[in-house]
Amino acid sequence: MSIFSKLYVERRSNKFSEEIVFVIYHTILFSVSLSSVLFFLNLNHKYSSRFVIINVIINALLAILTKYAFRKKIHAALIKGNFYDNVLLIGSTDAAINFIETVQKYYYYGYKCLGYIDDSDKLSANCHYFGGLDKLHNVLINNNIDEVFIALPTIENDKIQSCIDICDANRIKVRILPDLTDYTSSSIYINNIGMLPVVNIGHLPLDRTENRLLKRGFDIVFATLFFLIIGIWMFPLIAFLIKISSRGPVFFKQERWGHNNKRILCYKFRSMIKDSKDVDEEGNYNQAFKNDPRITTIGRLLRKTNLDELPQFWNVLIGNMSVVGPRPHPIPLNLASMQTVDNYMLRHLVIPGISGLAQVNGCRGETKTTEEMQRRINFDLYYIHRWTFWLDMQIIIQTVVNIIRGDQNAY
Repeated sequence: MSIFSKLYVERRSNKFSEEIVFVIYHTILFSVSLSSVLFFLNLNHKYSSRFVIINVIINALLAILTKYAFRKKIHAALIKGNFYDNVLLIGSTDAAINFIETVQKYYYYGYKCLGYIDDSDKLSANCHYFGGLDKLHNVLINNNIDEVFIALPTIENDKIQSCIDICDANRIKVRILPDLTDYTSSSIYINNIGMLPVVNIGHLPLDRTENRLLKRGFDIVFATLFFLIIGIWMFPLIAFLIKISSRGPVFFKQERWGHNNKRILCYKFRSMIKDSKDVDEEGNYNQAFKNDPRITTIGRLLRKTNLDELPQFWNVLIGNMSVVGPRPHPIPLNLASMQTVDNYMLRHLVIPGISGLAQVNGCRGETKTTEEMQRRINFDLYYIHRWTFWLDMQIIIQTVVNIIRGDQNAY
């Protein structure tokens, strides 16, 4: 069963939320298989449904706890400098810079970049320069390299193939780091015609009726359960705290762009003082920033824990938002970004969400530069073109983890 669910595939470089999703997937397959075996062997009278459900839940929880324990054990070893894979980077594209910054920031991925090679020393990131591409063979021989990551421009096919041939001759594992912007503008997948690899340009996953119905059905069930279990007591409590801490309404309504650029009213708990201005005298949108004086004391706590977003579950129920999707931006921010950020308007191809892939990957809060907004949009486009139900589950789990752990960009 674990072969089909890929339960024991090594995911050291993936988030723990993805591990939980695969445990849940394995649990569903196991439950169906166990129920089928009991039915066909006529053993239902010996094992009650209650016994089966409790057994499955306990096994799932034990699997999650065991994976978490192993993960923490590996992280502890990585902190001590053990278990690292030494990698060599080839190229100096934006993808190379992002790779270096990522492995340096997130040590638990288990990669240590020894340096890079390229025909010119122009990489702005802090990384040792080994020399030109002609040095690749010598670098592989004289250094303990476990993997090679190629981040050359995609048009330099000859150079890429030459590097792959040299790595293959030295029995070194090779991975390609494409520029994300090259692959988020369309939905692609690869298959073969004989021995010939073919890149297919496909429709968006959420263009399919069955996927839209699945996503909408989940949204309704999730939002309803939220109001019945959490909202019924948390909303009055938060409303009371807002009222006694500052003057003004409990809820804040803001017009934003939703699916197909249609305007929607986005609901939030008010976290700023009454009559705070969203736009300055020059017409620029005033994003919330660290230590923003407009934010109230209770509002700071609400924004830090994302509790100010909870009223958007009403948006989910009425259908103009989803639990997961690209975050809807205020209209002035849309107008400013659509002129400077590549493929910005493509994020409105799907219904916006309370949480999204960009947010769980640290792209939230104030965007000070065009590059920061571009990175956020790249994540949104990746989500749109590669949506699956299980990706939604992963984002929801990671959102809960981030709320508990805290997000440095939440203010």
